[in-house]
Amino acid sequence: MIEEIILSRLHSLGIPELLEIKTLNKLDGAYINLLCELPNGEFGKILNDAYTYYAAQMDKKQDDRCYGIASDGKQLAVYEYGCGGKDAKLKVWVAL
Repeated sequence: MIEEIILSRLHSLGIPELLEIKTLNKLDGAYINLLCELPNGEFGKILNDAYTYYAAQMDKKQDDRCYGIASDGKQLAVYEYGCGGKDAKLKVWVAL
């Protein structure tokens, strides 16, 4: 049920590539907690390394970057990053 709620919120964000995500994986926060550029220009990590997140990755169309999503069931984060998580930027961080 929570996966359906996350996917519904994800699909409502208006990012075409994210509409292709139909299933989520469970991944450790320590694995997906990227150091990223925040909307205010500072850098930080917003996930908790000790949590398990619903997550997915989707290639951006016509680009060499990817979208990565993570949700703890309460909030949803969408990142954009290069190969291996390099140059990550937080694009969206919203409540479910």
